[in-house]
Amino acid sequence: MSAEPSDPRGRFTYWRLRFRAWRGTRPFWAGLLAILSGVPIVYFPYAELKLGHLTLTMATTAGAGSLIIGVLLATLGLTMWFQSIVRVFAGVATILLGLVSIPVANIGGFGIGFLLALIGGALSISWAPGRPPGADEEHDDRADDRSGKNAAVRQQTFGPGGGAVDHGTPDGGGDGPFLPGPSDGDPNLTETTAHANGGRNSAG
Repeated sequence: MSAEPSDPRGRFTYWRLRFRAWRGTRPFWAGLLAILSGVPIVYFPYAELKLGHLTLTMATTAGAGSLIIGVLLATLGLTMWFQSIVRVFAGVATILLGLVSIPVANIGGFGIGFLLALIGGALSISWAPGRPPGADEEHDDRADDRSGKNAAVRQQTFGPGGGAVDHGTPDGGGDGPFLPGPSDGDPNLTETTAHANGGRNSAG
């Protein structure tokens, strides 16, 4: 049984949400700008503008080059949509083709195609896939677990011979200051006390 609703309004909402989810998993606007950048680059060399009884033809010997650049830009835009794993390569290639179109295709389609290719390529390079909805909370939980484990610091006093006497963990699981436990009266052990006034240490 299909999950698609039967009424027109619900069907429109269903496809709109589907398109929104599809758009969010790829550099959609980068691909759209790359495709649109090829339109003026291809159009102007083959266009005939009429001013009254005067016909202006901007076709040049570089018309084939303009056609190739426009088709490649459209292909790169589709690549950004359907093969987003190569988005960085597609973005760099789009920028380079936009630069090549300046001397080849009527100053990059009178600057329109050049600017669209530049912005689309930059968006493709800078785009990165988002995290799943629960990824941030899971990352915070793992960080809390690691901080709780690292907070359990054990108190030790060290003797002159290199031996250590363990006095356990600080009260509250390591939330308070590091305070070593009392010595058992052994004169061979030295005890260090941390003071709160400036962090100065005194030995005795």
